Amino acid sequence: MLHMFAFAQSYMPIQGSTFAKGVDSLFDFTIWASIISFVILIGGLVIFVVKYQRRSDNDKTAYITHNVFLEFLWSFIPLCIFMGIFVWGYVLYKDMRQFPDNAIEVNVMGYQWGWTMTYSNGKQSGNELVVPVGKPVVLTMTSKDVIHSFYVPSFRIKQDAVPGKRSKLWFQSDRLGDYEMFCTEYCGTAHSKMIGKVRVVTQAEFNEFLAKDKSKMTLAELGQEAFNVKGCVACHSVDGTVKVGPSFKGLWGSTVNHSDGTTAVFDENYARTSILNPQEKFVAGFANVIMPTYQGQVSEEEITHLIEYIKSLK
Repeated sequence: MLHMFAFAQSYMPIQGSTFAKGVDSLFDFTIWASIISFVILIGGLVIFVVKYQRRSDNDKTAYITHNVFLEFLWSFIPLCIFMGIFVWGYVLYKDMRQFPDNAIEVNVMGYQWGWTMTYSNGKQSGNELVVPVGKPVVLTMTSKDVIHSFYVPSFRIKQDAVPGKRSKLWFQSDRLGDYEMFCTEYCGTAHSKMIGKVRVVTQAEFNEFLAKDKSKMTLAELGQEAFNVKGCVACHSVDGTVKVGPSFKGLWGSTVNHSDGTTAVFDENYARTSILNPQEKFVAGFANVIMPTYQGQVSEEEITHLIEYIKSLK
């Protein structure tokens, strides 16, 4: 009955998870209950204003006594509606908090400004969550710096990632495709750039994703993976567009102008210093950008991989 209106589906994102239909139905009901209540309230107000308005200065004010039955109805009916919404919402919430035993588990780390996904076999991905279609997925999330909030509009799910705490969230998608993923808790300068995606793929594609052998990857490919996992992609582009920081396209071997008037060639040592001690020199035009240090977060091997990836972009 509720879906004959299809109100929420006309402007909400597509229903990408098993939760979406129930959430949209509750939203539809709440909207239509509010519209009907508004029409009854304002319509009655207008009718009373017109019917009982004073026609002349000599008109007496109409004497209207109270009606116990009507007073009971306009209190009891809204109470039933509100309690119905409460119970309906509780049932949906309870389903979202009952985690399946057979679910795929993924650890999610939020940071300024991106997400790192770690699967049970140690596989990692950055700002991209890959899950199989038709299988429940449990996310265990935390943050390494400030509060972030993991939100996938098409799945109708959202959960804060809090430093020093583990929070959990689960979903199941029965629809193949790519879905936008956002941080909905203001977390600093590049908050609006903290965008990723959830890829819902077939079981075969998911198995291939998990089993990808790093020994068969080139140094540049390993660097590209580190570029995504470590969150570099949130602030630096590889296609020449300017994000929070300068683009890496064509940067290798070029002369970098600093805000203090000095220059330097972008080579291996410059790249390493920029990763481990980014506050030492500021690129002209980016003096107000505060890049966090990756000291202790990346190994020398990963730095080599990143350098080779940047080289490949020239």
